[in-house]
Amino acid sequence: MTRVAVIRDPTVPAGSGGFAAIQTVAPSLGVELTPIGVRDASEIEHGITDFARFPNGGLIMVGPGSSVTLHRDLIIRLAAQHRLPAVYSSRRYIAHGGLIAYADDPVDQFRRAAGYIDRILKGEKPADLPVQAPTKYQLIINLKTAKALGLDLPPSVVARADEVIE
Repeated sequence: MTRVAVIRDPTVPAGSGGFAAIQTVAPSLGVELTPIGVRDASEIEHGITDFARFPNGGLIMVGPGSSVTLHRDLIIRLAAQHRLPAVYSSRRYIAHGGLIAYADDPVDQFRRAAGYIDRILKGEKPADLPVQAPTKYQLIINLKTAKALGLDLPPSVVARADEVIE
């Protein structure tokens, strides 16, 4: 893969950090990036269809946003229609037919939040508590989608997955 379309909602600041990280790494991997906005269905369809006209491409879904969630099924359908392997930012995309998700573990984050609540209830000031980034991530793979895309995933990758949907 030499080309990657990064699907993101440019109006959501939380996705900017992920996109910036991808921009930083892409040149060292010899990957050309194409940002695709997700403000509406027409922008998504046009962006993915134009991107898919050239070979050796894939998709990365970056960050949260209501537009991303609203158009989840459209994005998954277009990735399948254009035979573009895609990495998503949440398990819910894989459950609906996406290929791979690499995402923070929401259950782990809720457990850690409970610890913060406990500390606050015991008198600590919320402003004194450090901001924490996720520490546990999940790899979820949909083998049915891989097969439909004609991809043969290495057994070592499948073995590393936290969840495999067949």
